[in-house]
Amino acid sequence: MDRCIVLVDAGYLLGAAASLLAGEPSRSRITVDHAALVQGLREQAESETERPLLRIYWFDGAPDRVPQPEHRRLRVMPRVTVRLGALTRSDGRWAQKGVDAAMHAELTELARNRACSDVVLVTGDGDLLPGMMAAKEHGVAVHLWAVQAADGDYNQSEDLVAEADERRVLDRTWITKAVRAKDFGGVCAPPPVPRPEIAAILSAPLPESTLAPTSERPAEQSEHPSAPADHGSRERVPATKGVPTPKDLAALRTPGAQTAVQPPATATLRWSSDKGWVDRPGTAAEPPEIASMPTLAQVTTAEQRWADREEDITTVGGDPFEVGQVFARRWIGRLGDQGHLQKLSGMYPRIPHRIDGELLRYAARFGLLAHKDDQIDEHDRYAIRAGFWREIDVRTAAERAPAGD
Repeated sequence: MDRCIVLVDAGYLLGAAASLLAGEPSRSRITVDHAALVQGLREQAESETERPLLRIYWFDGAPDRVPQPEHRRLRVMPRVTVRLGALTRSDGRWAQKGVDAAMHAELTELARNRACSDVVLVTGDGDLLPGMMAAKEHGVAVHLWAVQAADGDYNQSEDLVAEADERRVLDRTWITKAVRAKDFGGVCAPPPVPRPEIAAILSAPLPESTLAPTSERPAEQSEHPSAPADHGSRERVPATKGVPTPKDLAALRTPGAQTAVQPPATATLRWSSDKGWVDRPGTAAEPPEIASMPTLAQVTTAEQRWADREEDITTVGGDPFEVGQVFARRWIGRLGDQGHLQKLSGMYPRIPHRIDGELLRYAARFGLLAHKDDQIDEHDRYAIRAGFWREIDVRTAAERAPAGD
Protein backbone atom coordinates (compact mmCIF):
# COMPACT_ATOMS: atom_id res chain seq x y z
CA MET A 1 0.00 0.00 0.00
CA ASP A 2 1.34 3.45 -0.91
CA ARG A 3 0.94 4.90 2.56
CA CYS A 4 3.28 5.76 5.41
CA ILE A 5 3.00 4.94 9.10
CA VAL A 6 4.85 6.59 11.99
CA LEU A 7 5.81 4.62 15.11
CA VAL A 8 6.84 6.89 17.98
CA ASP A 9 8.67 5.81 21.12
CA ALA A 10 7.42 8.67 23.32
CA GLY A 11 9.96 7.91 26.04
CA TYR A 12 12.81 8.41 23.57
CA LEU A 13 11.31 11.39 21.73
CA LEU A 14 10.35 13.42 24.82
CA GLY A 15 13.30 12.30 26.93
CA ALA A 16 15.77 13.32 24.22
CA ALA A 17 13.90 16.61 23.72
CA ALA A 18 14.15 17.30 27.46
CA SER A 19 17.89 16.60 27.38
CA LEU A 20 18.30 18.94 24.43
CA LEU A 21 16.20 21.81 25.78
CA ALA A 22 16.46 21.47 29.57
CA GLY A 23 19.74 19.66 30.08
CA GLU A 24 18.28 16.50 31.63
CA PRO A 25 16.04 13.71 30.30
CA SER A 26 13.19 14.22 32.75
CA ARG A 27 9.94 14.87 30.90
CA SER A 28 8.75 16.97 33.83
CA ARG A 29 11.24 19.60 32.67
CA ILE A 30 9.39 20.32 29.42
CA THR A 31 5.96 21.43 28.24
CA VAL A 32 4.60 19.67 25.15
CA ASP A 33 1.97 20.90 22.69
CA HIS A 34 0.85 17.43 21.61
CA ALA A 35 -1.41 18.70 18.82
CA ALA A 36 1.45 20.66 17.28
CA LEU A 37 3.84 17.73 17.76
CA VAL A 38 1.51 15.27 16.03
CA GLN A 39 0.91 17.71 13.18
CA GLY A 40 4.65 18.21 12.78
CA LEU A 41 5.26 14.45 12.66
CA ARG A 42 2.55 14.03 10.06
CA GLU A 43 3.78 16.82 7.79
CA GLN A 44 7.41 15.68 8.06
CA ALA A 45 6.53 12.04 7.34
CA GLU A 46 4.37 12.84 4.31
CA SER A 47 7.01 15.19 2.94
CA GLU A 48 9.91 12.76 3.35
CA THR A 49 8.16 9.58 2.17
CA GLU A 50 5.98 11.31 -0.46
CA ARG A 51 3.16 9.11 0.78
CA PRO A 52 -0.09 10.03 2.59
CA LEU A 53 -0.19 9.17 6.28
CA LEU A 54 -2.22 6.18 7.36
CA ARG A 55 -1.67 6.46 11.09
CA ILE A 56 0.66 7.54 13.90
CA TYR A 57 1.22 4.97 16.64
CA TRP A 58 2.23 6.54 19.95
CA PHE A 59 3.96 4.09 22.31
CA ASP A 60 4.43 5.13 25.93
CA GLY A 61 4.50 3.80 29.46
CA ALA A 62 1.94 4.50 32.20
CA PRO A 63 1.57 3.26 35.80
CA ASP A 64 -0.59 0.13 35.68
CA ARG A 65 -1.14 0.97 31.98
CA VAL A 66 -3.74 3.57 33.05
CA PRO A 67 -3.90 6.40 30.46
CA GLN A 68 -2.56 9.70 31.75
CA PRO A 69 -3.99 13.10 30.67
CA GLU A 70 -1.63 13.39 27.70
CA HIS A 71 -2.61 9.90 26.54
CA ARG A 72 -6.31 10.75 26.75
CA ARG A 73 -5.73 13.86 24.64
CA LEU A 74 -3.64 12.00 22.09
CA ARG A 75 -5.99 9.08 21.54
CA VAL A 76 -8.88 11.33 20.50
CA MET A 77 -6.77 13.06 17.84
CA PRO A 78 -7.33 12.05 14.19
CA ARG A 79 -5.00 9.34 12.87
CA VAL A 80 -3.41 8.71 16.27
CA THR A 81 -3.43 5.37 18.09
CA VAL A 82 -1.99 5.10 21.61
CA ARG A 83 -0.36 1.90 22.83
CA LEU A 84 0.62 1.75 26.50
CA GLY A 85 3.19 -0.35 28.26
CA ALA A 86 3.80 -0.44 32.00
CA LEU A 87 5.72 2.20 33.94
CA THR A 88 7.51 0.86 36.98
CA ARG A 89 9.74 2.48 39.60
CA SER A 90 13.08 0.91 40.49
CA ASP A 91 15.95 2.44 42.48
CA GLY A 92 14.18 5.78 42.50
CA ARG A 93 13.78 5.92 38.70
CA TRP A 94 10.84 5.27 36.38
CA ALA A 95 11.33 2.67 33.64
CA GLN A 96 9.12 1.56 30.75
CA LYS A 97 8.24 -2.12 30.44
CA GLY A 98 6.75 -3.71 27.35
CA VAL A 99 6.98 -0.65 25.08
CA ASP A 100 9.78 -2.01 22.88
CA ALA A 101 8.02 -5.37 22.57
CA ALA A 102 4.79 -3.64 21.53
CA MET A 103 6.60 -1.54 18.92
CA HIS A 104 8.35 -4.63 17.56
CA ALA A 105 5.06 -6.55 17.29
CA GLU A 106 3.27 -3.63 15.59
CA LEU A 107 6.09 -3.04 13.13
CA THR A 108 6.30 -6.70 12.16
CA GLU A 109 2.53 -7.08 11.79
CA LEU A 110 2.16 -3.95 9.64
CA ALA A 111 4.95 -5.09 7.34
CA ARG A 112 3.62 -8.65 7.08
CA ASN A 113 0.15 -7.40 6.16
CA ARG A 114 1.58 -4.87 3.68
CA ALA A 115 -0.36 -2.11 5.40
CA CYS A 116 2.13 0.50 4.20
CA SER A 117 5.07 1.10 1.88
CA ASP A 118 7.09 3.25 4.32
CA VAL A 119 7.52 3.17 8.09
CA VAL A 120 8.99 6.02 10.09
CA LEU A 121 10.56 4.97 13.40
CA VAL A 122 11.18 7.62 16.04
CA THR A 123 13.26 5.63 18.50
CA GLY A 124 16.79 4.91 19.57
CA ASP A 125 16.50 1.45 21.09
CA GLY A 126 18.50 -1.33 19.46
CA ASP A 127 15.90 -3.88 20.59
CA LEU A 128 13.89 -2.89 17.50
CA LEU A 129 16.62 -4.09 15.16
CA PRO A 130 14.99 -7.50 14.47
CA GLY A 131 11.66 -5.80 13.74
CA MET A 132 13.33 -3.34 11.39
CA MET A 133 15.06 -6.17 9.52
CA ALA A 134 11.78 -8.12 9.24
CA ALA A 135 10.00 -5.06 7.84
CA LYS A 136 12.67 -4.61 5.20
CA GLU A 137 12.33 -8.25 4.17
CA HIS A 138 8.64 -7.61 3.52
CA GLY A 139 9.46 -4.77 1.15
CA VAL A 140 8.86 -1.85 3.53
CA ALA A 141 11.20 1.15 3.44
CA VAL A 142 12.30 2.06 6.97
CA HIS A 143 13.01 5.68 7.89
CA LEU A 144 14.78 6.24 11.20
CA TRP A 145 14.43 9.62 12.90
CA ALA A 146 16.58 10.84 15.75
CA VAL A 147 16.25 13.79 18.07
CA GLN A 148 19.31 16.04 18.03
CA ALA A 149 21.56 14.97 20.90
CA ALA A 150 22.41 17.58 23.50
CA ASP A 151 26.13 16.72 23.28
CA GLY A 152 26.18 16.45 19.50
CA ASP A 153 26.76 12.69 19.63
CA TYR A 154 24.48 9.77 18.75
CA ASN A 155 21.55 8.98 21.06
CA GLN A 156 20.52 5.91 19.05
CA SER A 157 21.79 2.37 18.66
CA GLU A 158 24.53 2.31 16.00
CA ASP A 159 23.17 -1.00 14.66
CA LEU A 160 19.75 0.58 14.27
CA VAL A 161 21.25 3.55 12.44
CA ALA A 162 23.24 1.27 10.14
CA GLU A 163 20.22 -0.88 9.21
CA ALA A 164 17.80 1.96 8.37
CA ASP A 165 17.05 2.82 4.73
CA GLU A 166 16.77 6.55 5.39
CA ARG A 167 17.86 8.66 8.35
CA ARG A 168 16.91 12.10 9.58
CA VAL A 169 17.70 14.21 12.65
CA LEU A 170 14.93 16.32 14.19
CA ASP A 171 16.93 19.37 15.22
CA ARG A 172 16.34 21.99 17.88
CA THR A 173 14.43 24.25 15.49
CA TRP A 174 12.00 21.45 14.64
CA ILE A 175 11.60 20.33 18.26
CA THR A 176 10.89 23.80 19.65
CA LYS A 177 7.86 24.19 17.41
CA ALA A 178 6.00 21.93 19.84
CA VAL A 179 8.22 21.51 22.90
CA ARG A 180 9.69 24.06 25.28
CA ALA A 181 11.62 23.91 28.52
CA LYS A 182 9.75 24.88 31.66
CA ASP A 183 10.84 27.99 33.49
CA PHE A 184 11.45 27.08 37.11
CA GLY A 185 12.70 30.50 38.04
CA GLY A 186 9.36 31.63 39.47
CA VAL A 187 7.06 30.20 42.06
CA CYS A 188 4.28 27.79 41.25
CA ALA A 189 1.67 29.98 42.88
CA PRO A 190 1.31 33.58 44.02
CA PRO A 191 2.54 34.18 47.58
CA PRO A 192 -0.31 34.17 50.12
CA VAL A 193 -1.23 37.20 52.18
CA PRO A 194 0.88 37.15 55.39
CA ARG A 195 -1.12 35.76 58.30
CA PRO A 196 0.39 35.90 61.82
CA GLU A 197 -1.52 32.84 63.02
CA ILE A 198 -0.10 30.71 60.19
CA ALA A 199 3.42 32.02 60.78
CA ALA A 200 3.07 31.09 64.46
CA ILE A 201 2.05 27.55 63.62
CA LEU A 202 4.86 27.01 61.13
CA SER A 203 7.47 28.51 63.45
CA ALA A 204 6.53 26.20 66.32
CA PRO A 205 9.00 23.40 67.14
CA LEU A 206 8.16 19.88 66.02
CA PRO A 207 7.37 17.17 68.57
CA GLU A 208 10.13 14.82 69.64
CA SER A 209 8.62 11.98 67.61
CA THR A 210 9.45 13.77 64.37
CA LEU A 211 13.02 14.73 65.29
CA ALA A 212 16.03 12.66 64.36
CA PRO A 213 18.19 11.27 67.16
CA THR A 214 20.78 13.73 68.45
CA SER A 215 23.64 11.70 66.96
CA GLU A 216 22.13 11.93 63.48
CA ARG A 217 21.49 15.69 63.48
CA PRO A 218 23.98 17.92 61.67
CA ALA A 219 25.82 20.33 63.94
CA GLU A 220 24.98 23.32 61.74
CA GLN A 221 21.21 23.01 62.26
CA SER A 222 19.95 25.95 64.29
CA GLU A 223 18.34 25.45 67.67
CA HIS A 224 14.79 26.64 68.01
CA PRO A 225 14.86 29.82 70.14
CA SER A 226 11.92 28.76 72.27
CA ALA A 227 13.29 25.36 73.31
CA PRO A 228 13.33 24.87 77.11
CA ALA A 229 16.73 25.64 78.61
CA ASP A 230 16.76 22.57 80.86
CA HIS A 231 16.03 20.07 78.08
CA GLY A 232 18.52 17.23 78.04
CA SER A 233 19.39 17.63 74.36
CA ARG A 234 18.97 20.40 71.84
CA GLU A 235 15.84 20.12 69.70
CA ARG A 236 16.43 20.94 66.09
CA VAL A 237 14.26 20.47 63.00
CA PRO A 238 15.98 18.05 60.61
CA ALA A 239 17.28 19.68 57.43
CA THR A 240 15.31 17.23 55.31
CA LYS A 241 12.01 18.10 56.98
CA GLY A 242 9.77 20.45 55.03
CA VAL A 243 6.65 22.24 56.23
CA PRO A 244 5.29 20.43 59.33
CA THR A 245 2.50 18.02 58.52
CA PRO A 246 -0.87 18.19 60.31
CA LYS A 247 0.20 15.15 62.30
CA ASP A 248 3.32 17.00 63.44
CA LEU A 249 1.36 20.09 64.41
CA ALA A 250 -1.39 18.13 66.14
CA ALA A 251 1.24 16.55 68.41
CA LEU A 252 2.66 19.90 69.53
CA ARG A 253 2.62 20.24 73.31
CA THR A 254 5.18 22.94 74.08
CA PRO A 255 3.97 25.17 76.93
CA GLY A 256 7.30 27.03 77.02
CA ALA A 257 7.20 28.04 73.35
CA GLN A 258 6.24 31.67 73.01
CA THR A 259 5.32 31.40 69.30
CA ALA A 260 3.49 28.09 69.42
CA VAL A 261 -0.27 28.08 69.01
CA GLN A 262 -1.73 25.84 71.66
CA PRO A 263 -4.56 23.60 70.45
CA PRO A 264 -7.75 23.00 72.37
CA ALA A 265 -8.08 19.47 73.70
CA THR A 266 -10.58 18.50 70.99
CA ALA A 267 -8.90 20.33 68.12
CA THR A 268 -7.95 18.69 64.85
CA LEU A 269 -5.79 20.16 62.10
CA ARG A 270 -6.13 19.05 58.50
CA TRP A 271 -4.23 20.05 55.34
CA SER A 272 -7.30 22.05 54.39
CA SER A 273 -7.08 23.94 57.66
CA ASP A 274 -3.82 25.87 57.49
CA LYS A 275 -5.65 28.77 59.13
CA GLY A 276 -4.94 27.16 62.46
CA TRP A 277 -6.50 24.79 64.94
CA VAL A 278 -10.07 23.91 64.09
CA ASP A 279 -12.50 23.28 66.95
CA ARG A 280 -14.69 20.24 66.37
CA PRO A 281 -17.25 20.42 69.22
CA GLY A 282 -18.96 17.19 70.10
CA THR A 283 -19.22 14.75 67.23
CA ALA A 284 -20.20 17.28 64.55
CA ALA A 285 -17.94 16.96 61.55
CA GLU A 286 -18.32 20.60 60.47
CA PRO A 287 -20.39 23.64 61.49
CA PRO A 288 -23.83 23.76 59.78
CA GLU A 289 -22.97 26.76 57.59
CA ILE A 290 -19.95 24.86 56.23
CA ALA A 291 -21.70 21.51 55.91
CA SER A 292 -24.46 23.17 53.86
CA MET A 293 -22.05 24.14 51.08
CA PRO A 294 -22.77 21.91 48.09
CA THR A 295 -19.97 19.98 46.42
CA LEU A 296 -19.24 20.33 42.72
CA ALA A 297 -20.82 16.92 42.07
CA GLN A 298 -24.06 18.05 43.70
CA VAL A 299 -24.42 21.11 41.44
CA THR A 300 -23.30 19.40 38.20
CA THR A 301 -25.77 17.93 35.72
CA ALA A 302 -25.09 14.85 33.59
CA GLU A 303 -24.62 17.05 30.52
CA GLN A 304 -22.16 19.28 32.36
CA ARG A 305 -20.28 16.24 33.62
CA TRP A 306 -19.83 15.00 30.05
CA ALA A 307 -18.68 18.46 28.91
CA ASP A 308 -16.26 18.68 31.85
CA ARG A 309 -14.68 15.39 30.86
CA GLU A 310 -14.25 16.59 27.29
CA GLU A 311 -12.63 19.80 28.51
CA ASP A 312 -10.31 17.87 30.82
CA ILE A 313 -9.15 15.71 27.92
CA THR A 314 -8.76 18.38 25.28
CA THR A 315 -7.79 21.65 26.98
CA VAL A 316 -6.77 21.23 30.65
CA GLY A 317 -3.03 20.73 30.76
CA GLY A 318 -2.77 19.18 34.21
CA ASP A 319 -0.59 21.84 35.86
CA PRO A 320 -1.52 21.74 39.59
CA PHE A 321 -2.28 25.46 39.83
CA GLU A 322 -4.42 25.29 36.65
CA VAL A 323 -6.30 22.24 37.97
CA GLY A 324 -7.29 24.15 41.11
CA GLN A 325 -8.48 27.09 39.02
CA VAL A 326 -10.59 24.92 36.70
CA PHE A 327 -12.27 23.17 39.63
CA ALA A 328 -13.06 26.47 41.38
CA ARG A 329 -14.33 28.08 38.17
CA ARG A 330 -16.83 25.27 37.63
CA TRP A 331 -17.94 25.21 41.26
CA ILE A 332 -18.45 28.98 41.41
CA GLY A 333 -20.32 29.08 38.12
CA ARG A 334 -22.83 26.46 39.24
CA LEU A 335 -23.54 27.65 42.77
CA GLY A 336 -27.14 28.71 43.07
CA ASP A 337 -26.57 30.69 46.26
CA GLN A 338 -23.60 33.03 45.87
CA GLY A 339 -23.71 33.58 49.62
CA HIS A 340 -21.71 30.35 49.88
CA LEU A 341 -18.92 32.08 48.00
CA GLN A 342 -18.76 34.92 50.50
CA LYS A 343 -18.71 32.46 53.41
CA LEU A 344 -15.89 30.53 51.78
CA SER A 345 -13.90 33.68 51.09
CA GLY A 346 -14.02 34.56 54.77
CA MET A 347 -12.61 31.14 55.69
CA TYR A 348 -9.33 31.60 53.81
CA PRO A 349 -7.08 29.62 53.72
CA ARG A 350 -9.22 26.73 54.95
CA ILE A 351 -11.24 24.82 52.37
CA PRO A 352 -14.21 22.84 53.77
CA HIS A 353 -13.16 19.25 54.14
CA ARG A 354 -15.74 17.77 51.75
CA ILE A 355 -14.91 20.26 49.00
CA ASP A 356 -11.19 19.89 49.61
CA GLY A 357 -11.42 16.11 49.28
CA GLU A 358 -13.37 16.45 46.05
CA LEU A 359 -10.76 18.91 44.74
CA LEU A 360 -7.91 16.49 45.41
CA ARG A 361 -9.80 13.56 43.86
CA TYR A 362 -10.34 15.69 40.76
CA ALA A 363 -6.63 16.55 40.66
CA ALA A 364 -5.75 12.85 40.82
CA ARG A 365 -7.26 12.43 37.33
CA PHE A 366 -4.34 14.39 35.91
CA GLY A 367 -1.60 12.06 37.05
CA LEU A 368 -0.68 14.24 40.03
CA LEU A 369 -0.19 11.21 42.26
CA ALA A 370 3.16 10.17 43.67
CA HIS A 371 2.62 6.55 42.65
CA LYS A 372 4.80 5.19 45.42
CA ASP A 373 2.00 5.60 47.96
CA ASP A 374 -0.89 6.97 45.88
CA GLN A 375 -0.65 10.39 47.49
CA ILE A 376 -0.47 13.79 45.81
CA ASP A 377 2.91 15.42 46.25
CA GLU A 378 2.98 18.05 49.02
CA HIS A 379 4.22 20.78 46.66
CA ASP A 380 1.41 19.95 44.20
CA ARG A 381 -1.21 20.03 46.96
CA TYR A 382 -0.24 23.58 47.85
CA ALA A 383 -0.30 24.59 44.17
CA ILE A 384 -3.73 22.99 43.62
CA ARG A 385 -5.20 24.87 46.56
CA ALA A 386 -3.46 28.10 45.59
CA GLY A 387 -5.11 27.85 42.17
CA PHE A 388 -8.47 27.27 43.83
CA TRP A 389 -8.08 30.35 46.05
CA ARG A 390 -6.83 32.52 43.18
CA GLU A 391 -10.05 31.82 41.28
CA ILE A 392 -12.13 32.53 44.40
CA ASP A 393 -10.28 35.83 44.92
CA VAL A 394 -10.79 36.86 41.29
CA ARG A 395 -14.54 36.24 41.50
CA THR A 396 -15.08 37.91 44.88
CA ALA A 397 -12.97 40.91 43.81
CA ALA A 398 -15.08 41.29 40.68
CA GLU A 399 -18.25 41.27 42.76
CA ARG A 400 -16.86 43.87 45.17
CA ALA A 401 -15.64 46.22 42.41
CA PRO A 402 -19.04 47.81 41.50
CA ALA A 403 -19.75 48.58 45.15
CA GLY A 404 -16.47 50.42 45.49
CA ASP A 405 -16.96 52.62 42.41
